[in-house]
Amino acid sequence: MSLLRRLFIRDGLPEGATGPLADDERVLASAALPGGGHLVATSAGLWLPTPDDGPRRIGWHLVSKASWGGGGLLLVEAQEQEVVEGAVVLTDLAARRMRLGDPGRLPEVVHQRVTGSIRSRHHRKLPGGGAWFVQRKVPGHDGTLLQVRPDPGTDPAALRQVVADVALRLSASR
Repeated sequence: MSLLRRLFIRDGLPEGATGPLADDERVLASAALPGGGHLVATSAGLWLPTPDDGPRRIGWHLVSKASWGGGGLLLVEAQEQEVVEGAVVLTDLAARRMRLGDPGRLPEVVHQRVTGSIRSRHHRKLPGGGAWFVQRKVPGHDGTLLQVRPDPGTDPAALRQVVADVALRLSASR
């Protein structure tokens, strides 16, 4: 993207659509929400309006699911629960559907950024359930981050042991 286009897109954003952008953060797409506010996709994440604190950014590595359909974006955000040997155990928050009047390129950009952050994924059965082990690229950081999303009912002690083993094996292979 040319410097002129980057400056135009950043300057063309509606007032209050994002918080302060990082120096290297680029605006990629935006769309207005019918009830007010905007969704703004940047190189660092997805900015969402919040009723009390102004816009907040969800890093691409914390978007568990994003799908487009029926005139809206369905978004599932992950929350970091704990860190085990450098691996981050996640819990998904409730899904949110946001209707967009004119989505423009936003759905395409969100899909590209979410899927582009995933380097590998694998589901492993564990006592009481299982877990997804996902290696993701985090914008602005070198290397990958191991994230683990347990299925409901997964035994927490078994999960921590397997996460620690996998994280140690991955760090030894680097």
